[in-house]
Amino acid sequence: MAQVSLRNITKRYSQSSLAVDNINLGIENKEFIVLVGPSGCGKSTTLRMIAGLENPTDGDIFIGDKLVNNIPAKDRNIAMVFQNYALYPHMKVYDNMAFALKLRGYSRNDINKRVVNAAKILGITHLLDRKPRQLSGGERQRVAVGRAIVRKPLVFLFDEPLSNLDAKMRVQMRTELNKLHQKIQTTMIYVTHDQVEAMTLGDRIAVMKGGKILQCDTPLNVYGKPVNKFVAGFIGSPPMNFIEGKIAARDSSLYFDEGKFNLKTSGRMKDNLSKYIDKKVILGVRAENIYDKLFAANATAGNTIRTVCDVVETMGSHNYIYLLAGRHTFIALVEGYNKPVSGESLEVVFDMERVHFFDPSTEETVV
Repeated sequence: MAQVSLRNITKRYSQSSLAVDNINLGIENKEFIVLVGPSGCGKSTTLRMIAGLENPTDGDIFIGDKLVNNIPAKDRNIAMVFQNYALYPHMKVYDNMAFALKLRGYSRNDINKRVVNAAKILGITHLLDRKPRQLSGGERQRVAVGRAIVRKPLVFLFDEPLSNLDAKMRVQMRTELNKLHQKIQTTMIYVTHDQVEAMTLGDRIAVMKGGKILQCDTPLNVYGKPVNKFVAGFIGSPPMNFIEGKIAARDSSLYFDEGKFNLKTSGRMKDNLSKYIDKKVILGVRAENIYDKLFAANATAGNTIRTVCDVVETMGSHNYIYLLAGRHTFIALVEGYNKPVSGESLEVVFDMERVHFFDPSTEETVV
């Protein structure tokens, strides 16, 4: 069994330097979980504490049913893959992958079986006689993963392993890591600052900020039901649009009043928004939930506003349109054939069933 349990984990380097702040996290056997957040949020420190490279100031770490706080890294039966590959440049790929097994006294026959099997899984059998300098970045990363696989650890730890790769190779390696997890069925904990990696890789995502876990859920729930404004803005590309305004009551309905335009809120949100009547709120809406009125089937007087096109970013299959309305600029995602020109006036439709509202003081989700 390879569950990992973090219980009230705190890491403090000094009185003024709190890296991890009393986090609790349970990771199931064979689960792929991603710790994601901006630089300095504590995600790598958390991973290093699981690995045994850092000691928690407070709290307990369990791997399986064993408390590992005082167990050295080499005895925790985990394998860690780093950003910089950490391959021995003077050794061939085969020897790089076999080195840890040789140190542990495995027989030559057993080492060969493990190395060859890992190489087949990763598609690097043809590279076994080469040295690291003869490999591309993606090939080196596969070797680093292979070196971890041969040990058959209880838990794999990945610390931003794709950061040094170009964009095309990152996409390819994300797919390879997904396939790898399906094949070897081992618990994996992955650290990244890239929310696209988090969304595409994780069974669950733990979003971190300031040493705390703000939300831990499936990618779709984190994307569609963020618990606060930070999570809503961090997960998703382009980031969620945020528009400041207040809630106004009119004709037995509630409206979001930006000052220059109004949007009628969904009836299902009325109970949650009633306490914000005549008070400030922040409306959050994703780019794909704003439509050009010419191509929208759900346009009404209550969800349509007039805007001015500021900038168009052409992405091929779709375009990002930067729009000006009232006191705000926001982004809409439209089809590639829909390409207004800068300065053009156009009406856009907000899908008011899919918007979010946040409290401006606490930044917690209202609805």
